[in-house]
Amino acid sequence: MSNLLINFTNMTELNHTRAIRHNKLLELSYQILQTGNAREFLTRYPDFVEQVVPSDFILLFDALIRQDIEIQKLIILSNKVFNIFYQTLLSYNRIEPPAGTLLWAIEKNNQAMNELLDEIRPAFRLFLHEPANKTLRSNLQLLLNKLQLYTRIYTIKENVIFPAIEKVWPEFRCVQLMWAFHDEIRSRIQEAIGTLSSDSIDFVRFNRLIGDIFFYMKTIQFRDERILFPEIIATLEPKMMEGWLSEGLALGLPYFIPDIPSPPKPEYRAEPSPDLADLGTGKLTLEQIRLIFNHLPVDITYVDEKDEVRYFSTPPRRIFPRTVGIIGRNVKNCHPPDSVHIVEKIIESFRNGEKDKASFWIHMRGELIFIQYFAVRDEEGKYRGIIEVTQEISEIKSLEGEKRLLDW
Repeated sequence: MSNLLINFTNMTELNHTRAIRHNKLLELSYQILQTGNAREFLTRYPDFVEQVVPSDFILLFDALIRQDIEIQKLIILSNKVFNIFYQTLLSYNRIEPPAGTLLWAIEKNNQAMNELLDEIRPAFRLFLHEPANKTLRSNLQLLLNKLQLYTRIYTIKENVIFPAIEKVWPEFRCVQLMWAFHDEIRSRIQEAIGTLSSDSIDFVRFNRLIGDIFFYMKTIQFRDERILFPEIIATLEPKMMEGWLSEGLALGLPYFIPDIPSPPKPEYRAEPSPDLADLGTGKLTLEQIRLIFNHLPVDITYVDEKDEVRYFSTPPRRIFPRTVGIIGRNVKNCHPPDSVHIVEKIIESFRNGEKDKASFWIHMRGELIFIQYFAVRDEEGKYRGIIEVTQEISEIKSLEGEKRLLDW
């Protein structure tokens, strides 16, 4: 069936029991993938549903993702699996996040999200009843714009929590599935907002969009609060999570923002006799190098030849968020599952010398974003990694003619 079945040899009783549950969950998953349902499995093992524990699903989806099953199939599979075990997970006595932590703050924001969804539901029904009513349309659009702010939570998870998990959990790949759900939610909210700006609305599609948004957002909240967060608290050292809330605040919590003192910014002071880095065309202190990178009007991220993130610049406004948690992270884990294959292709093309540059441009939040990847090679031509350079170019693209005089 699968080479990811757990062997029972030389196991403690606890691990032996967990292995049995894992293999049964894999069997259940394969049956759903092949037949679309789990009736045969549940008939054969009627008492199994009540035997699982939340951490079993972290192991399960790590195993399934390692089999390179298409992510959309895993999304559908996970919905069916968690529907079967919903009551078991709901009744499990979970660990509560301590007050004043990032996980606690996220759950506070989850409460605000649920209140907002409760506002959207009747507003959506009223709009469907009177689609020509501009006031109802405007109110629904306002609520959806407010809901879009919640996706900051997903950005925080992807840039603060996921990198930490990858460093500690051997079975961390479940976060790739969660990231895929994040992107599904982001795209549906954006499409729903765009739909309300259109003169012609496909109400069948619009109704489906709103239904998906509600389902997916509630789904991810349930999996966070019933599986992911309790397992994080149980397995990660508290010291490892100390800086999470500050990083989350820096990225921007959407609704509930705890009142905590801002950590002092590190002071960078040049040593009386600093060592100079010889750059060939000049000698600079580390402080000067840092200042130069952080004053360039671009985001810079460097990934070394081992595909690990080693550096990112911190200009006054970054286009894509970064946290120190990504340092040492494999670059493939820094992207959503549906774009990992592009990252892998770029890396391989740079590594084998076939290409030296890749460029993309996208529209995001009313801005035109230019993203470039450059192969880094040493004097002997040996591949030493990649530089990602990102810039907002709307103003540059609009330039015409010449400007030779200072106007300030």
